[in-house]
Amino acid sequence: MPHLEAVHTPPTRADVWSVSNTHCRVHYLLLAEAEPDLLCRALNLFALQFLTPQQVNVQRQDELLSIDIVMDGLSWHRAQVIAEKLRNLISVCSVELQAADAAWDEPVQAAG
Repeated sequence: MPHLEAVHTPPTRADVWSVSNTHCRVHYLLLAEAEPDLLCRALNLFALQFLTPQQVNVQRQDELLSIDIVMDGLSWHRAQVIAEKLRNLISVCSVELQAADAAWDEPVQAAG
């Protein structure tokens, strides 16, 4: 019986989670049923990966929640994977993912 030998072959595809991949700021736009635990379930998807959003805005409109989440430092592929996980949450009607625009970078000025 032949001895087992370790086979060393180079990886055949790129490591999409690698820190050397280009990172960007993304904006998630969620529309969901106004369930008491939905915000926790959505933000938990980021927390499980030790990610903290730059900005979160939630507004309730009748029976729907509009949730905007801005996240920095993700590769586009990783952002898409998280968006797909958000889409799979119960009560989520839609998730839109886009590159964050400069308007989120500017602080809101209080009228006075």
